[in-house]
Amino acid sequence: MTAVTRVAAIDCGTNSIRLLVAEVDREAGTLVDLDRRMEVVRLGQGVDRTGRIAPEALERTLDAARRYDAVCRELGVEAVRFVATSASRDAENRDDFVGGVRAALGVEPEVVDGVEEAALSFRGATGVLAATHPGPFLVVDLGGGSTELVLGTATPDAAFSMDVGCVRLTERRLRTDPPTADEVAAAHADVAAALDEASATVPLGRTVTLVGLAGSVTTVTAHALGLDRYDPSRIDGSVLTVDQTLAGCDDLLGRTREERAALGFMHPGRVDVIGAGALVWHDVVARVRDAVAADGRELTHVVTSEHDILDGIAFSAAERAASSAR
Repeated sequence: MTAVTRVAAIDCGTNSIRLLVAEVDREAGTLVDLDRRMEVVRLGQGVDRTGRIAPEALERTLDAARRYDAVCRELGVEAVRFVATSASRDAENRDDFVGGVRAALGVEPEVVDGVEEAALSFRGATGVLAATHPGPFLVVDLGGGSTELVLGTATPDAAFSMDVGCVRLTERRLRTDPPTADEVAAAHADVAAALDEASATVPLGRTVTLVGLAGSVTTVTAHALGLDRYDPSRIDGSVLTVDQTLAGCDDLLGRTREERAALGFMHPGRVDVIGAGALVWHDVVARVRDAVAADGRELTHVVTSEHDILDGIAFSAAERAASSAR
């Protein structure tokens, strides 16, 4: 049996649903993109408040899943793995979501816990970065409903999923445009409490290379780089100083929605939540910097990766397909 498998990886989060169709070489440990796309569907709309996926959010997500099914058929995909994260994990009516995805794609969506989500993100990011940056890596996957922190070198040593993300924090705290000082202070307090809990499990001070993943981080990076449009080739693997990163976060948080929307790199579906995403990323970077300093070292830079949980899902899908063929 050939070591190369054509797979589809689907990551359905609180804010967006993303597809990667790739050819995975299991022996070489590499993958080649054939199609990589994203739609903002806001599956987590109101979940933090109601505990349920809204009907209109579910329909947006299933519409996107049907479009992804057409892409998979057109490209002759051999195996599909659909991973769902924070919003569907938290919702009382997640069975409606599971049944809808099964009908749209013919596969069973896997509602993974935060630890597995972190492990998949770690594998996707470090599979590329390990050749150019030293470990241990702290990989931070900043999503809409949760933020995963995973520390390790070749494999994860410790992981924690924090219940803070750009959608959840926007709905909970940042309701004014731009947010008031009191709203920002309350949001910082939420993130600080989550980081206190996370640091009891993940030794942040061991970090040598801090890696940020997902749309909030890549958008902050585009802003800090001064890009006039979103350019994955410029963003992927980019290295910013800690001060550049924090300044980019602060600037986005302080802008109005209209000012954010005018930025050429800004995805329309991220305009209203990027302030909260920038706030979370600011606080994570600052906390890791301080933890590393307390360990007697200095965190000088932050790495952004476009390779993330999607790549990890694709690798796992290829391995499953090979196992089932034996």
